[in-house]
Amino acid sequence: MRVLVIGAGNMGLTYSEGMAESPLLSKHKLRIYDTDPKKIESLNKDGRFNVFENLDDCLPKADIVFIAVKPYHIENLFEKMQPLINDSQIFVSLMAGVTIDTIQEKLNVKKVIRTMPNLPAQVGKGVTSYTESDAVSKVELIMVRNLLDTTGTSIHVNTEKFIDASTGISGSGPAYVFYFMQSMLEAALKMGFSDYDSKVLVSSTFEGAIELFNQNNISPKSWIDKVASKGGTTQAAIDSMEDNNVKQLIQDAAYAAFDRAVELGKED
Repeated sequence: MRVLVIGAGNMGLTYSEGMAESPLLSKHKLRIYDTDPKKIESLNKDGRFNVFENLDDCLPKADIVFIAVKPYHIENLFEKMQPLINDSQIFVSLMAGVTIDTIQEKLNVKKVIRTMPNLPAQVGKGVTSYTESDAVSKVELIMVRNLLDTTGTSIHVNTEKFIDASTGISGSGPAYVFYFMQSMLEAALKMGFSDYDSKVLVSSTFEGAIELFNQNNISPKSWIDKVASKGGTTQAAIDSMEDNNVKQLIQDAAYAAFDRAVELGKED
């Protein structure tokens, strides 16, 4: 199987690194196309990839093509790609807000898989939701899923509505967690802890809480009830968040990301 990744930015490189060692590639090195001279130089030094700066040399022979560029680049990119592609190729989009219909129309192709990756893919803890056009076979879908799973786990969804929805939960979600962490770090510093101790307190608390959640079949609300004693310190914190409507604000933020993903799709 010949796999090509177009774009060596954060997500393109993350998936390239995950897929590079996949047995699905057999004897073929993963191919990467980019136009940035510094990135090309760095990738060539890596040794795991076949690096290209000309689409003519890599696109026509690729079986699966991952598109990992910013959405505003697609007009110029797709114009260059169109004469070089064929009906048997599968196109996997890592781009936010670009619909399957848009890719099919602008590239004049049928086999398209749209995904929503997230940042923890960089450490093998990512979650990628994905859905496909009608022309993609079950066997082809399984092959692509196996490639997506090299960066963590993947979730198949039935329609693009859930791709946009997962943008609001998993795609943008790491930023919500970092926002909460930053707030706790700043609180710890104000209480007098050092930078190092603040980081340990916050990061270990998040890591431990997630591990408890993953290892037990208990809802987050039940964990809160276990920790928060009536009249205690934890309950005081929970009461403060409830009084300030924090839960609703977090849900509103997730929907804001979801709505923006839908808007981006309409702008194509």
